[in-house]
Amino acid sequence: MKSVLITGCTDEGIGSAMAITFAQRGLLVFAAARKLSKMTKLANLPNIRLLELDVTDTAQIRSAVDLVRKETGGTLDYLVNNAGQTRYLPLLDEDPELSEAKAIFDTNVWGQLRMVHAFVPLLTEAKGSLVYISSGSGYMNIPWNGTYAASKRAAEIMFDTLRVELKPFGITVTSVVTGPVKSQIHSHMADLKLPAKSLYADVEETIVRRAGGDDGSPRMDTMKYAETVVGKILGGGQIKIWCGANMWLINIIANWIPSGILDRLLVLGTGIDVMLKRK
Repeated sequence: MKSVLITGCTDEGIGSAMAITFAQRGLLVFAAARKLSKMTKLANLPNIRLLELDVTDTAQIRSAVDLVRKETGGTLDYLVNNAGQTRYLPLLDEDPELSEAKAIFDTNVWGQLRMVHAFVPLLTEAKGSLVYISSGSGYMNIPWNGTYAASKRAAEIMFDTLRVELKPFGITVTSVVTGPVKSQIHSHMADLKLPAKSLYADVEETIVRRAGGDDGSPRMDTMKYAETVVGKILGGGQIKIWCGANMWLINIIANWIPSGILDRLLVLGTGIDVMLKRK
């Protein structure tokens, strides 16, 4: 039986949906999240093992490696790096020490590399595949999303580099550029507040609304996303997978529209457009 480890498998998210889909396809699934209590939908499902795993915690990562090695005999066919933290805040409103921004990068960038370091021996034994769940946000300079977008794009170029560096060991690397999907990713930002002296206080209501996911974007059903992505991962041979609502359009916009025009398009409805009219 082939095996897959997926990080970030909290309920109602794409990690959980992918875990269910891989299991339905006959794989042994190691589903990981920071807290077991956040994976209630995966509990007791056949072919799924639940792991408590924080990608910033090297001790927990080592324990995960030991468990997978014991269960599989020392191999892992797929490692899906999905875990990540969101951030929605004007870049000028990050705290002076950038402590929270650094924490985002520790999870979204360095946490991904920690997982790769730990699981490469098992992937090498299986001539397996490394998958990174990236974001379309990293391709567009949407206001208020800068810290998160920068972390996702930084990680994606890191995995692009790993794609070349891991070739001698028979490991393939794929990035999944993810667009809008129905999930709980925005739920923890409902209580967002800007700093008291924010330069963007006049449009705080708009920023908070968008942080909660109310940005007018259509969103793909989570299970449809999982079925599409898992099918392409198992099919093999793809370097980049673009998946999510209107990702074909986002792909065109991000890669073919001149930056000046893109700037004018991306501020619409964000509050920046309102501020510009007041000048």
